[in-house]
Amino acid sequence: MPKLILIDGSSYLYRAFHALPPLSNAQGEPTGALFGVVNMLRATLKANPDYLAFVSDAPGPTFRDALYDQYKANRPPMPDDLRAQVEPMLAIVGALGFPILRVPGVEADDVIGTLAVQAQALGVEVEVSTSDKDMAQLVGPRVTLVNTMSNTVMDRDGVMEKFGVRPDQIIDFLALTGDAIDNIPGVPKCGPKTAAKWLAEYATLDGVIANADQIGGKIGESLRATLPQLPLSRQLATIKTDVALDVGPTELARRDADNALLRELYTRYEFKAALKELDAVDASLPSPFGRGAGGEGPGGAQSPGSTEPFPQPLSPARGLPDGRRGERGSVSGADHLAASLAAPGEYELVTTQPQLDAWLEKLRHAELIAFDTETTSLDAMRADIVGLSLAVEPGRACYIPLGHDYPGVPPQLDRDAVLAALKPIFEDPARPKLGQHAKYDINILSHYGIAVQGLRHDSMLESYVWNATATRHDMDSLAKKYLGYETVKYEQVAGKGAKQISFSQVDLDTACRYAAEDADITLRLHHALWPKLESVPSLRRVYEEIEIPLVPVLAEMERRGVLIDGDALRTQSQQLGKRMLELQRQAYALAGREFNLDSPKQLQAVLFDELGLEAKLKTPTGQPSTNEEALEAIADTHELPRLILDYRGLAKLRSTYTDKLSSIVNPRTGRVHTSYHQGSVATGRISSSDPNLQNIPVRTEEGRRIRQAFIAPPGWQVMAADYSQIELRIMAHLSGDEGLLKAFHEGGDVHRATAAEVFGLKPEEVSANQRRAAKAINFGLMYGMSAFGLARQLGVDRAEAGDYMARYFARYPGVHAFMEATRERAHRDGYVETIFGRRLYLENLTARNAGLRQGAERAAVNAPMQGSAADIIKRAMIAVATWLKERGDDAHMLMQVHDELVFEVRAEAVEAVRAAVVERMSGAAALAVPLLVDVGVGANWDEAH
Repeated sequence: MPKLILIDGSSYLYRAFHALPPLSNAQGEPTGALFGVVNMLRATLKANPDYLAFVSDAPGPTFRDALYDQYKANRPPMPDDLRAQVEPMLAIVGALGFPILRVPGVEADDVIGTLAVQAQALGVEVEVSTSDKDMAQLVGPRVTLVNTMSNTVMDRDGVMEKFGVRPDQIIDFLALTGDAIDNIPGVPKCGPKTAAKWLAEYATLDGVIANADQIGGKIGESLRATLPQLPLSRQLATIKTDVALDVGPTELARRDADNALLRELYTRYEFKAALKELDAVDASLPSPFGRGAGGEGPGGAQSPGSTEPFPQPLSPARGLPDGRRGERGSVSGADHLAASLAAPGEYELVTTQPQLDAWLEKLRHAELIAFDTETTSLDAMRADIVGLSLAVEPGRACYIPLGHDYPGVPPQLDRDAVLAALKPIFEDPARPKLGQHAKYDINILSHYGIAVQGLRHDSMLESYVWNATATRHDMDSLAKKYLGYETVKYEQVAGKGAKQISFSQVDLDTACRYAAEDADITLRLHHALWPKLESVPSLRRVYEEIEIPLVPVLAEMERRGVLIDGDALRTQSQQLGKRMLELQRQAYALAGREFNLDSPKQLQAVLFDELGLEAKLKTPTGQPSTNEEALEAIADTHELPRLILDYRGLAKLRSTYTDKLSSIVNPRTGRVHTSYHQGSVATGRISSSDPNLQNIPVRTEEGRRIRQAFIAPPGWQVMAADYSQIELRIMAHLSGDEGLLKAFHEGGDVHRATAAEVFGLKPEEVSANQRRAAKAINFGLMYGMSAFGLARQLGVDRAEAGDYMARYFARYPGVHAFMEATRERAHRDGYVETIFGRRLYLENLTARNAGLRQGAERAAVNAPMQGSAADIIKRAMIAVATWLKERGDDAHMLMQVHDELVFEVRAEAVEAVRAAVVERMSGAAALAVPLLVDVGVGANWDEAH
């Protein structure tokens, strides 16, 4: 089958510019990006395609600029060094014989899309050479994407693997997630996983729009707020496939190269390897972008124990050995450039005792030790170690295989002997350690009797504290953002899908390349990120005094786990099922017929068509809504809406908790071990998964019964210590409002005191409804609640709710002043800070969309309270854990849930532990009001809460 290669020239020019060192020739002309693109083109020609084209953006605006005047508005102007390389690039491209296509009014993507569709119809295989994710929408039976900078090919399965959606869903996917680079607006906070989930459920963007009212939570609110702009986002993300072109795919044969012009250009820009190739002096010399001498790839014939630099086909963006862009220097020849591109290079496979001894000596004299483990599972509590990687200087790392098992595997060092030799180093607190998400590796090593001490740095947390919202904090994302480096992906060494093998089956040379890179890149990220934190003392303190000390605390909590009463959960599941069936029968009786309670369409027909209830809320398509908010709005007009809400609540409890918890009990320990996520919530809050402890309900009887299944072993008690109204206390501290400070210092019911102030009454005269209104205002203000929102929560009209708020601000003027000052600071600085100096950068403060802008302002007001509460409980956990470590084995911290810590305490130690925990939690911050802690004790979590 004939093949057409379409090269996205614009993408690769920018990619090469940012990935490679800022090289120049002897005359000082910039050559780095030019060098990268030229070598990519030379590699393309070696594939000898039937047809090919170099497609680049033409100067001037495109039709997308006419559709949306903010399209690509955030992009900075092209750097002068890059602009100077465009014309030389096109000259070399033309001299090589590539047809060059630049079509005014459209982008290179649109030209490529049009040619791909035309070629596909002619039975021509199409390979699009690009790094642009938008191009994934073009993938089809005869169209693949090739990233020559990472040597990866993406077909339909690859698109599914990377994005979680089919190629035909990519446009809708991009419309939902938006694109910061092109400034395409999406749904705020809708990341790739959320977009993929919605498209899996509703198939298309139109389906998501039609069911927007079914999506709950803040993300549902964001979706509904941005519905009007989604069609435009889809239009901007759609690659045109009908551009009028002067040539067709089969007219794009390579022309004869102009060797004389090439020689002139190569000489001017000092591309000596290309000159040698042109002269046929050494036609077999590999390109710096190739796989290295002899064509060896990750699975090549490199011998175990080799210290030769690994070939780097997957990551030309490695740059200089320390991962930073170097000073401008002249190109001294192909060897020099290849060395620069191949760095860091020296990845050593350690399989002999002398090699291990040499590395042990390095570790003993290292200023900082970067380490990483390779294992059999992402679940640290179920995983076995396969190997260990180490680095002590950027660009040099080793991999020690300990558990690879495949036919013909070379000899490996004895696992227990290696770990015994490393144990004194890992357990020495005076030897600083560094990891990327080190908590996982600490827990892995603990299985083998190694208690890691001296963790000084974690590159994930360095990024998280520096800017929690700038990027994801996994290694791949951080390497790309801060190093311009494309890491080797697991799928590249172990395969994907049904054919994926475990890491223990990966050959040693390939495993070394992948694993040693982890330790090396972790160290290079530290060198890139640590100077940033050092430059801002408040962020350095958050990192050194809160985040890093918390790592071993969370690791120990994960290892300890919590005891679960499986029989009680199974009984609850059965009871919930019976209750759901009973509600189902009641629903049938109320409706006068059977229907599917889980079907929005059938429920819509029953409620509004057959029972004639008035729809208070509509879907974006104008249909009556049946989401939770809509059912609550009509629950007082008929029994059925309330019954449906009860049914949905029980179904969620059953599927999320009572059915699931028993299935995730660890067979090794007999306990449930949650995973705590320290770098996932922008405000600093800790989250958890498997199970998500933060979402176990507490306000319903059924939810409390789930907590009854979290039990203590015989002779022990569960103790729960919970901060009382901590965010409201932080509001009082930050605002300095005299009335609010007085209410807390007097130690009474703060909501009753607020109601007395607002309504001009004595505290004892405040009614239950007045206290409820004051409580709603107290907490609602922290989340930016409007008079409309308060009216809905209290069931009063908007004017009455507005009057409540006006009275509140009149009695507590400091609160209003604080909120206004916080908004102003957020607009001025782009971020807000917690009491301890943690920063939250806010997107959309300058958004044209009023809903997005107001949402960012609400977040600005709330973040200092929520973030300070997060910092306080983290400080409390560190203090409590330090105290517990000094005791015997009579108390353990098990769980952290919102503002609550849960412990397992021997019965005879309860009073001593209670007093110590209260003292340390209360002393975790010096506020202008007391920090009160409520403590409960019982046989299970519910009794203790």
